[in-house]
Formats: sequence, structure tokens, C-alpha cells
Amino acid sequence: MQNHASALTRFTCALGLLLCVAVGAAAQAVPNPGEKIESLVTFGPQAPTTSGDDDFTQTFFFLVPAMERRPIYIRVFDPDCGGQLDAKVGQFNTSTEFSLYGGVGTHSAKGATDPRPASPATPPSGRLLKQQSFGAEPTYDGKYFNFGPLNPLEGELVDQFQGYVYKVVVRGLSGNDGNLYRFFLSSSPSLNVPIPGGNAFTYEYCFRIPAAPPSGRPVTVHLYPFANEHVVSIKQSNFDMDNSAKLTIFSVAKNGHEAPVSGDGQWTSSVLPIDSKEYGLSLDFRLVSKATVFNDVVFYVTDQYDTALPFFAVPLGGPPRYKYDIDMKVHK
Repeated sequence: MQNHASALTRFTCALGLLLCVAVGAAAQAVPNPGEKIESLVTFGPQAPTTSGDDDFTQTFFFLVPAMERRPIYIRVFDPDCGGQLDAKVGQFNTSTEFSLYGGVGTHSAKGATDPRPASPATPPSGRLLKQQSFGAEPTYDGKYFNFGPLNPLEGELVDQFQGYVYKVVVRGLSGNDGNLYRFFLSSSPSLNVPIPGGNAFTYEYCFRIPAAPPSGRPVTVHLYPFANEHVVSIKQSNFDMDNSAKLTIFSVAKNGHEAPVSGDGQWTSSVLPIDSKEYGLSLDFRLVSKATVFNDVVFYVTDQYDTALPFFAVPLGGPPRYKYDIDMKVHK
């Protein structure tokens, strides 16, 4: 028990240090520029799953450092569904709900981090702080809606992350259009001002792969799941990839490990071992696509115990680079 507690303490301290390293504007934007993802997307429940959304909901967590006391804002860019940035199917008829949660259970409650929808659906955990629904509303088309000002202490204190965690649950209420949007964790209600040490993460990523240009040059998207020191193997699961992209995995110990991608409206998964060199670092799931049309897809990753692993907005420890083992011999 003492050895386990000691290992957990070491991991928590190391994770806290890595989170501090991931400071900067990129760590506060969701998606972050380094991922090369066009937008997050949530469809209305009348859309077919072949649109690229398996459950018409998405959850993101926002981490505020434990010592932060200034008011914070979770900003949602283009929360309405009715403009040029959204996926129109016929006439816009979609309503999307954004719900903010804090307090005990926001992250720690059973099922809070499960990427698979419960059947029947269970209410999100934590204390509901604010809820707002959007249809086709020009007021917010291409503009920001703010959750805030928020007291950082209203989030759930999570020792593992050395900070307070909020949760935003996005849910398609009606319609069949795709709502494309972005988040930013900010200390300002009117500007995107990063909070030192702040971050964002999810356990299931529903996003848009941008279309490749007519020149034929491929687009590359990066996802950064994090492997802690207890992970022996991971299972990557992806949905509705339309067999239109190539997935390769890079890390300090993997130099382009290929993994399968799914077909239209289908799930595909594969299992990969985790090397001890990869503990406490992010992996790089690299999607390369030459498709000249965008594609909305879903990803999640679990460990050997079927526990979901987080995708942080920026890779903890920096973008992973493969480390070659060089066998040096001394000749006399």
C-alpha cells in the first residue's frame, strides 16, 4: 500500500509539472492550433450517425490551477447552429444545449469520464451552474458566448491535476444539422487571455477533419492521448472515418505505428502495447487525409482496464519525438 501511495504521489507531482509546462495560449484553445483540427462538432439527434457523431453529445473538462483566484471565463465560439461555419442539412432546424458543471463529482463521479453513452442516458455529474440553448441565432453567429465570471473554487478540486475542474456538456436537443464550435479558457470576458497553468481535456473527441486543398496536398491532424505510469496497453477506437485517412501513432517509442480506421458509420479499434518510456507522456495520433471534402469523426482511447485516457489540448511533455536506440561499441 505504501509503495502504491508513493507511486501515486510521484505520478501526481510529475503530472502537475507537465501541466505547468503546457502553459500558453495554445493550452487554452480547444481545439488548439497544433492539432490542426477545424472545429468541434455536435449534431442534432435527428441526424444519421453516418454524419460523424455517434451520440450527439460532447464533454470537455477545463482545468484551473489550484492557486488561481481571479475570475475565469469559459468562452464558446459560434455556439449557435445557423451560420456559414455550421453543417446545414436542408433548412437549419437544430437546437444545441451547452451546460456548465462544477463542484464535487464533476470529474470524479462514476461514469463522468466514460466516452461511451450510458443506456439509458444518465444525468451529467456535478452541480449544474449554468445552461444555455442555441438555435439559429445571428447574435452568436461567429461570436463568443461566455460562461462566467466564475470563481475558480466552484470547480471540483482534483488532486491528480493539482487544480479545479469544470465541465461543459454539449448536447444536440433537436434537428439534424451539425453545430461547429470552439472553446477558450480565459481570464477576460472580451479577449482570449490564457490562464497560466490552465488546460482543457476530453475523453471522447468529436471533431472535423478539414478538407484537403485541390492541389492534392494532404492535411494532417494530431490527437494527443496521455498515458500514465499504470498503462500497459491502449485500445484506440474511431468512428466514421470513411476509410479516407491514414492513422499512424508516434511517441518516444513508436515511430509511425499504423492503426486501422473505420468505414462510414462504423466503429473500428485496435490494441497497442505501451512501453515504459512512454509513461507520463502524450502520444501523437496522426491522421493524414487527402480527401477533398471534410469529415466529422469520433475518437477515444482506453487502457487495459477499459478506463478512458484523456486527450489534453496540448501534448503533456511536448509533441512526442521518437528516440532512436543507438548501440555504440568501443573498438580497441
